Amino acid sequence: MTGFARIAGSWQDYHWTWEIKSVNGRNLDVRCRTPQGLDAVEQMARKALKDNIARGSVNINLQMSRDTDSSAFKVNQDMLDTLVEVATTTAMKNHLPQPGLDALMAVRDVIQYVEAEEDDATIKARDHALMTSFAETIAAFRASRDTEGAAMQEVITGLVDEIKRLVKQADKLAQGLPDLIKKRYMDKVTALLDDTSGIDPDRIAQEVVLLATKADIREEIDRLYAHIEAARAHINTNGQIGRKLDFLTQEFNREANTLCSKAADIRLTDIGLSLKTTIDQFREQVQNIE
Repeated sequence: MTGFARIAGSWQDYHWTWEIKSVNGRNLDVRCRTPQGLDAVEQMARKALKDNIARGSVNINLQMSRDTDSSAFKVNQDMLDTLVEVATTTAMKNHLPQPGLDALMAVRDVIQYVEAEEDDATIKARDHALMTSFAETIAAFRASRDTEGAAMQEVITGLVDEIKRLVKQADKLAQGLPDLIKKRYMDKVTALLDDTSGIDPDRIAQEVVLLATKADIREEIDRLYAHIEAARAHINTNGQIGRKLDFLTQEFNREANTLCSKAADIRLTDIGLSLKTTIDQFREQVQNIE
């Protein structure tokens, strides 16, 4: 399922923005991007998300900054000493004027920007504030996914309704199959024989029963009805139902394939093909459900 949430937060001189977004995915794939030095926060964020989300390709992004007075500048003394020595030697060798200190200080990396160091207690408190803010982001993210889930519930409920409508059509046709099979059998016998008065009625009945048994789809119909009720029960249940519905899709397909293979009437074949098409649409939607 798709979803998006963005929450801003702050603590002392830190300011940040958490962002979570996801696209459809059959399994859970989490990608996390945090500033350097926040490995512990990244691990906690991954775990917190996995405790709340079961499916989807999810991206977590943390942008963080600090007020300028919490930073400092440091002179790379070793680098500066080397530059002074090289500049002095080169100037004397080539009879050139000595370079000014301001020119040497302007060389890249001579002046380094560093964050102010903090003790473990401060870092722990900051990380706690970050994770509290991340929990709010997860709540907003779940609310976003719930909104989409409500819309998707209507879609898959409609597909289940269509499956049931087709199964009812197949059920109605199946009830008239024995008479249809008997008529077709007698039509073939009549076409082959000029006189059918000598044919044993019991033998004809046995053949018709055998053909009707091979074409009987009562068991498949019953199982399809059961799968429909199971799907409805899952759809109306809170919690993670995606994989359960995914399994039911396989069961739907199995019964629909058997129905098509047993079909003794072209109308049943048409219903079976329509059923497979609807089940495939159901399967595609189920992949997006947590």
